[in-house]
Amino acid sequence: MDTRLLLISHAATSAQRAGRFSADEPLDARGRAEAEAARTRLALPTGATVFSSPAACARETAAALGLAAMSVDALADMNYGDWGGKRLADIAAQAPRELAAWTREPDAAPPGGESFGQLVQRVGAWLEAPEPNEAASNAAQEAHETASNASAHARAIVAITHAPLLRAAIVYALGASPAVFPRIEIAPLSMVELRRSRRGWAWWPAAIV
Repeated sequence: MDTRLLLISHAATSAQRAGRFSADEPLDARGRAEAEAARTRLALPTGATVFSSPAACARETAAALGLAAMSVDALADMNYGDWGGKRLADIAAQAPRELAAWTREPDAAPPGGESFGQLVQRVGAWLEAPEPNEAASNAAQEAHETASNASAHARAIVAITHAPLLRAAIVYALGASPAVFPRIEIAPLSMVELRRSRRGWAWWPAAIV
């Protein structure tokens, strides 16, 4: 069966606005308000199976969008290792070469962390799983199958996750070199649409109302 996958980056967090690497912080009031406002502009399919990163900011974004999401470890944020929770400016002062390499080279990783190349492999493994929605409940699957606007030939999946994962999913779907990742910008509450058919994955313009 074909798959329509909508990947959404979580709402902005206070750590992001302060220039800090993520450390699983929740949304603040501003982030929740932005996510709630996005409900009117994101065209999400009725009856889709919904997944999220285990991170608090992703789960809370899903809730603010009115979605009941199941957490999936494969959708967790990039592992920032020793840099988690630290300010980008501080890392730039303490480890300028390592930070510069991380921002340009797909195989560079923070100390104890994950490289972008490794992230592409992780996301690709999830995308290529025989049934990426196999953890869904029977009720969710039945709702998807009977939804009035659902295609009889494609299943719909929504995943609330992190900007690096949207970049990695695009790179994987296009079969592009991971080295292109610095050229892909993903803002909070952005949506990327991928579709899988017998020909494999393709990147589609995301529908916005």
